[in-house]
Amino acid sequence: MTPPTALAEVELTEPETKEAAGTPSPRPTAGPGLRIASAALSILAALLLGFVVDVGLVGDLRHARDRQVDYAGFRLELANGTAPVGRSAGGGVAPEPGAPVALLEIPVLQLREVVREGTASEDLARGAGHRRDTTLPGQAGVSVIMARQAAYGGPFRRLRDLTAGDRFSVTTGQGKHTYQVIGPRRAGDIQPPAPAAGRGRVTLITADGRPFMPRGILRVDADLVSAVQPTPPPSVPLGALPADEQPMAMQHTAWLPLVLWAQALVLAAGALAWAHARWGRRHAWVVGVPLLGALGLATADQAALLLPNLL
Repeated sequence: MTPPTALAEVELTEPETKEAAGTPSPRPTAGPGLRIASAALSILAALLLGFVVDVGLVGDLRHARDRQVDYAGFRLELANGTAPVGRSAGGGVAPEPGAPVALLEIPVLQLREVVREGTASEDLARGAGHRRDTTLPGQAGVSVIMARQAAYGGPFRRLRDLTAGDRFSVTTGQGKHTYQVIGPRRAGDIQPPAPAAGRGRVTLITADGRPFMPRGILRVDADLVSAVQPTPPPSVPLGALPADEQPMAMQHTAWLPLVLWAQALVLAAGALAWAHARWGRRHAWVVGVPLLGALGLATADQAALLLPNLL
């Protein structure tokens, strides 16, 4: 016969055993601090992905839009005879930074790009850019045109495919000018002799190597084979070009806007993480996604200007 004390112990322990063998005990819920940290990390990951999308896909769409807008505007200037050709005694207009100055057409590469004045990151984010301390295409001397290899549409992604003898044209306010390629060159290659007095040349420049992983600078030289046009001095004296407009340079003026946009983004992300912990996921994201999207794109735009301008 089982003693009463033993029966009491069995009655007390059996329910505990059944409970342990049945459904598992509920997992501990995360505290507010952990939930806020988790939401903040999720937001950071989404913003990093957004930066990649902004430089890649969104940048390509922007480049396509800018190319159409710039082409329409520059074609109107050509028709009205108001396209800038440089300041001269005859009353020519000096190109303003960022203004369209030429139309570059390379049939072999199926490329048609409006060339803007300036080679800073923000200029090359819209397409090709003319180096301001060189003469304009079609004029005597060496003109330099730079463009990106991969980001923002990558206008010069196929520049390495140009070979000696290929021809292309550049249209400016002085007419259409034809160039014949001498050949590509990289660091360490022999530089072609300077053009003879009164002759013209253009050098196309972009990054060399894999997309977004540059290992140097690629240059393609081409001699002017059409008539040389009157040549006013460049808008910037030789040697006075700002560092931001040199090949593979970043735009230092983007630091201040980047810091301000980043601060606004951090504050918004913190507020969204707090709202996520208090209101729940659905309500927080309905309110936060449009705000974070706008701030994220603005921040990504400024951060992209700190990348090499030929990337």
